[in-house]
Amino acid sequence: MNKLRMGIIGVGGIAQQRHIPVFFKLQDKVTITAVHDLNESRAREVAEKNRIPHVFVDDYKEMFHEVDAVTICTPNKFHAEIVIAALEAGKHVLCEKPMAISVEECEAMVEAAKKNDKVLSIAYHYRHKKQAQAAKLAMASGEVGDPLVTRVQALRRRKVPGWGVFTNKELQGGGSLIDYGCHLLDLSLWLLGNPEPVEVMGRTYNRLSKQPNQVNEWGSFDHETFDVDDHVTSYITFENGSSLLFECSWSANIKEDKEHLSISGVNGGIDVFPFELYQAKNGMLLNTQAQTILGEDDAGIPQAQNFIDACLGQAELVVKPEEALKVTKIIEAIYQSSETGRSVRLSK
Repeated sequence: MNKLRMGIIGVGGIAQQRHIPVFFKLQDKVTITAVHDLNESRAREVAEKNRIPHVFVDDYKEMFHEVDAVTICTPNKFHAEIVIAALEAGKHVLCEKPMAISVEECEAMVEAAKKNDKVLSIAYHYRHKKQAQAAKLAMASGEVGDPLVTRVQALRRRKVPGWGVFTNKELQGGGSLIDYGCHLLDLSLWLLGNPEPVEVMGRTYNRLSKQPNQVNEWGSFDHETFDVDDHVTSYITFENGSSLLFECSWSANIKEDKEHLSISGVNGGIDVFPFELYQAKNGMLLNTQAQTILGEDDAGIPQAQNFIDACLGQAELVVKPEEALKVTKIIEAIYQSSETGRSVRLSK
């Protein structure tokens, strides 16, 4: 196979804004041959605009005859069902984040990928940001040494997504944590070498978004039916003794949006956005800033390239399903801890 035939299941915002444009930039290795969406007019509009030959509305499984791989951009509730069906049909799968709503669903997805010997990756595109790639090299080269404390803040000021189904708990499984915080959580675990989490303490909030007369920059939503988290904090410890301080929000009352990931280790420390390296050696405290970081500004391009190459047997996956499962395990534990008011102990 020299060129991958790609199908898109769910052609809403993320499909149109990221996946479809990126696949068109990589036409030497992939061609979009089919789309599926329950909204027929949207499916046909997207297909016509992008000259995609096949449109499916009723049963997404009908698409499998026209493709080698699928990209899944549906609400989170349907990820597991569609992923497993595609893998069982012998198709490779790139699934939007998060992997699924529950650990049980994720485990079934991993098993299906193994059983059918097909590629399954999750679209945690933050790993493909060039700053993240630079941070990964710094970690691998020993510049930081054994990590001790990781700090994460994924904070937006009054930006609850007022479109789509982002505030629908039944369809999404959660709010700011499962939608936005998951990216920085996944990136942290990847940079740390995917350590085993052993205990999670978490707290979720949504009092702010339950108030009437919202001042919200990303559209309007019904405060009376809002039932997902808009602010989350957590403290996570790992088997290797390191710890992670985590906070995310859609609607924090802060001065401005903040996206921070730092790792303090035995030999040094890093900030990822923007990338900086901090060390103490030769009688000095050294701060190193990157003048230039090579790589794509659009992380969607290397993400798609890696998935396509993995399907063609030309590369190893950057985001492996077993790693994405670990992210969901922590997310599930944070929600459980908040509900019970107690820390959650995790097993391998």
